[in-house]
Amino acid sequence: MARERPPGRGCGALRRCVLGAALLLGLRLCAELRPSGSRPPARSAPPGPAPRPPGPHLPPAPGPPRGASRRQVTYVRSGRRAPPEGGGSGTPEPGCCAPRGHPRRKGPRWHIDLQPWAGPAQSLEEEVLRFLSYISTPQIACNHMSTDSLATDASPAKKPWSVCLDDRFGLVHQIRNKQCRLYSLGLGSDDTQFEVSLANSGCEVHRFDPSVKSAHLLKSRRLWYHRLSIDWRDPHPAVAAQNPYSNTRKLGTILNEFGHHKIDVLKADLESAEWKVLENLILEDVLEQIGQLTFAIHLHWPGFEVSGGDSSVVRFWYSLLKEVELKGFRLFHSYKDLSKPQLFLKKDIFNASSCYTLSWVNTRWT
Repeated sequence: MARERPPGRGCGALRRCVLGAALLLGLRLCAELRPSGSRPPARSAPPGPAPRPPGPHLPPAPGPPRGASRRQVTYVRSGRRAPPEGGGSGTPEPGCCAPRGHPRRKGPRWHIDLQPWAGPAQSLEEEVLRFLSYISTPQIACNHMSTDSLATDASPAKKPWSVCLDDRFGLVHQIRNKQCRLYSLGLGSDDTQFEVSLANSGCEVHRFDPSVKSAHLLKSRRLWYHRLSIDWRDPHPAVAAQNPYSNTRKLGTILNEFGHHKIDVLKADLESAEWKVLENLILEDVLEQIGQLTFAIHLHWPGFEVSGGDSSVVRFWYSLLKEVELKGFRLFHSYKDLSKPQLFLKKDIFNASSCYTLSWVNTRWT
């Protein structure tokens, strides 16, 4: 005879299974919705990976997989810099590149700031008139100037390389104390009377000329000759290795190599390379290490690696000289070389010479 099943037993077992499943589902939902700051112990965590809210340093990022979101939050909290391709800002932590608490060095400049055009027409005539007026008008008076190179020889190779010896600018005191330093940058010129005069007066003189025979030659007690050419860029190592006798350096590099922090006088006659060299001295803040400048500027053509239309070239020249002025230099002497062709950018205009010698004094020099 068949045994009868007690009434209600099957239904009760089914209800218990449903209640148990609901309880487990509720516990899992509670664990998933619990804030990240109060995570449950590892033994009560659900077996599957649960999504976490993003940390305070990142905005919510919808869409990425759970594992990627967790790694990103942990990466930000680690304090490391986000890689450039990771979507972060790429800003380095203060301790990675500079000591904490110290301001970062100002980044290098890549170009000079051009001055506004001389006139609305942006014509060559407007630019030339402004430029010639600027280089012909001294900005500061100097009562005592050295013009020894004009002595008795009227040869066209002689130029009035002038320095200001007024007491307020300090050069005369440096000369008397045998502590002044002159750098002379040239290209094969035989006119060394200015250098010899300052060496005899007590200055330490360094003349840089790639045509001299020895790498470093002590010509007299205080006069050095170096087989080096000053450029507006340092050579590529491979090129320098192939041409060992073509030795060029930027002025800032030579100062570092020689261990010289200051130059009392910088003389330059670079046959049209002066514009790019002057630009380099401005961009790399080397002018701050110089007390006085005496430069020959050449105007018969734009100069090495200076391009553009004639009016743009003159605007560039003028902007360079204005940058020198902004560094605290003031023009105290200007000489128009009548022995040179009277050409300006290959044109016979405004009675201009192709070569002028300009001398500045650094009014901030200490």
